[in-house]
Amino acid sequence: QVTLAESGGGLVQAGGSLRLSCVLSGRTFSNYAMGWFRQAPGTEREFVAAVSWKGDSTYYSDSVKGRATISRDNAKNTVYLQMNSLKPDDTAVYYCVADDEYIPVTVHTRGSWGQGTQVTVQG
Repeated sequence: QVTLAESGGGLVQAGGSLRLSCVLSGRTFSNYAMGWFRQAPGTEREFVAAVSWKGDSTYYSDSVKGRATISRDNAKNTVYLQMNSLKPDDTAVYYCVADDEYIPVTVHTRGSWGQGTQVTVQG
């Protein structure tokens, strides 16, 4: 069973940066493509970024392209999301997803979800 634990969220001023982390346990990390999604109050969960199994392919939503970088460290069983130039619209709960079949770029992924980490951008 896959367990995902996100961390790194918090309160940040507009224009600031955060790095989110997600650690996978219970299975072999390199067998999973990884993704980040987010959900703001009253909205649907949306795709943010995804990375392939080896980290050689990355994908971003238009809303974060140029401001976010997804990366993975297979030796640490961890995927990261570096977010820069944060805006109030980035305020949401950020979720990590692990999918062993497809790169998770849609909420319809059959992958495993973490519990989420809150990001709040003030200003």
